[in-house]
Amino acid sequence: MRDVPFTPSKRRYGPQARWHPWKEMRLREIAEMHRVGAERIGTLSDEAFLAAGVALYAGEGAKTDGKIRFANTDPGMVTLFCAWFRKFFDVDESRLRVRVYLHQGLDLDAAEEFWSDITSVPRAQFGKPYRAEPDPSIRKNKHEMGCVYVDYSSTRLHREIIGLVHALLSLVAIPG
Repeated sequence: MRDVPFTPSKRRYGPQARWHPWKEMRLREIAEMHRVGAERIGTLSDEAFLAAGVALYAGEGAKTDGKIRFANTDPGMVTLFCAWFRKFFDVDESRLRVRVYLHQGLDLDAAEEFWSDITSVPRAQFGKPYRAEPDPSIRKNKHEMGCVYVDYSSTRLHREIIGLVHALLSLVAIPG
């Protein structure tokens, strides 16, 4: 078959190409669920915003005493965490630290600039980045902007956040 010339199908390539109807249906359904979700959530009250941030920290934040650390690759999650942290706690901006975890071969300068914009933390407060060697046997896709760690050292503040996590979890009865 190597000597047979390949001619791409006009239906699959070029300006007249269309997605499969199932893909179009899936994309319409996703867009509709985003609209419904935004409608259901509406505008967050301060209490709801506090609880949302506590739940986010419970899932993605560090539990080690003395350090508030949030790590994620999703800019929306990082934005939510930073807004929540600044709104509900007395944060000394000069003590915020950020570190980027990025695969070798990806643009570190662009990633640090991106995360600086997302976190509103100046690059001067960024720690040494971790550059990972990509292992093709583990994953094919790499996060172009890497994973960001937002750190703030305060034992008292960390204990306050963990207290809120315990309070939130105590509102739900665990079956059994």
